[in-house]
Amino acid sequence: MNHRRTAHRTAAPYRRYFSLALLFLSVTHSLLAQDSLTTAPSLEQRVAGLEAYLNNANPSPGGHALPSSGIAGPGHNGWMMTSAALVLFMTLPGLALFYGGLVRRKNVLSVLAQCLGIAGLVTILWWAVGYSLVFSDGGNAVLGGWNHLFLSGVGPAPDTSYAYWVSENIFAIYQMMFAIITPALIVGAIAERMKYSAVLLFVTAWMFLVYFPLAHMVWGANGLMNGVWNADAAVRSIDFAGGTVVHMSSGWSALVLCLILGKRIGFGREPMLPHNMVLVMVGTGMLWVGWYGFNAGSALAADGIAANAFVTTTLAAAVASFVWPMAEWAVRGKPSVLGFCSGVVSGLVVITPACGFVDVNGAVGIGVVAGLVPFLAVWKLKSWLGYDDALDTFGVHGVGGTLGAIVTGLAASPSVNPNLSAANAAAQANGLAGLALNGGLVLEQLKAAGLTLLLSVAATVLIAYAVRAFIGLRPSASSELTGLDIAEHGEEGYTGAH
Repeated sequence: MNHRRTAHRTAAPYRRYFSLALLFLSVTHSLLAQDSLTTAPSLEQRVAGLEAYLNNANPSPGGHALPSSGIAGPGHNGWMMTSAALVLFMTLPGLALFYGGLVRRKNVLSVLAQCLGIAGLVTILWWAVGYSLVFSDGGNAVLGGWNHLFLSGVGPAPDTSYAYWVSENIFAIYQMMFAIITPALIVGAIAERMKYSAVLLFVTAWMFLVYFPLAHMVWGANGLMNGVWNADAAVRSIDFAGGTVVHMSSGWSALVLCLILGKRIGFGREPMLPHNMVLVMVGTGMLWVGWYGFNAGSALAADGIAANAFVTTTLAAAVASFVWPMAEWAVRGKPSVLGFCSGVVSGLVVITPACGFVDVNGAVGIGVVAGLVPFLAVWKLKSWLGYDDALDTFGVHGVGGTLGAIVTGLAASPSVNPNLSAANAAAQANGLAGLALNGGLVLEQLKAAGLTLLLSVAATVLIAYAVRAFIGLRPSASSELTGLDIAEHGEEGYTGAH
């Protein structure tokens, strides 16, 4: 008995070793079995992932994820970060200096403060609710859902409904820059005569009633007017970088607001000339440079479409910058620096919805009409109708944005953008291929322009009268005569002798 107990004790360590060996083999087998299901990507898979990145294509074709799925591409992401900074550069300092130079010296700081205040206000709205209402799933054709309130769930992984290779947080910030500059454009029409508090209250309401729904309708994946991404869109229009969303909405709202607000004291009886054309020229140059992020960045990738948008933007802006002052020279006897600057901005506005859809010849043609039609609106239409659009926001952005939306339907080419090509399955599904070939795209563009105009005008009337009833729109007559810099901000843009 003692011998058997001793033998048992002697064998016990070996049994433990044997059990551990069995456990090791079992775990190893399990890991090997699992690894057979998630083996390292094959060379073919790696090459396919690289090709998808280079071509800005879906990294999960047919639902089968490639190794690169869910990861932002460094080149595309880098371009979008640069583009976001360029679009912000358009507002601060570009638009601020452009508008600031155009007003009288006693109101220069008021314009800068309005641009700065709108930038901060819209950022808060975009973070809290705006991005979700425009780009979140779960909504309808007019507004997005509530999934991304306070940018919840918006991280470094791409949202492939919009961009395969760009981090969603970068996409959100890029789109925020559009949301900032759009209401800031309205400032030009009501410059020198609207209370600062009224400006901020108006912009807050305007973002909810105009910008958020319009941006979703045009750019949201299931948007009412998103002819490119939504096969069920009621209006199958195209807008590459914001002809309707940005320029038409702000331009038509600016006209309505300046009419409700009334004319500046002394308008038509005393000169109200720009106080500093050097600032206007500097601001124009900044707008032109920043616009590359606005237009080429709207490709949401550093690809061939972005390159085309870059080239067409350059051509249209340069041509319009020459045509406007030449027209001015012909009818007024002199080409002004303001004419050159206005031509640049007008060309940029009109090419915006078309830049990713037209070829170089189309861009040159757009530059010509962009230099002529807004010029006539600023030169004649304003004097005929007698409205006080202080810095010609309606003439350039309202008229130019509407013109751009229409000529996009005329000049868009399937050879430039595959979203219009009959060889593209998506273009066949959404009907854009047929519309681009048979001329039906112009009708869709007219529908989109009409809906944008109605929404912008109706909402602006409602908001403007509500703000006027609540806090008033205009400062006192004495404040306006003194200048809004001193009256509203307690500062002067220039000290010393006037």
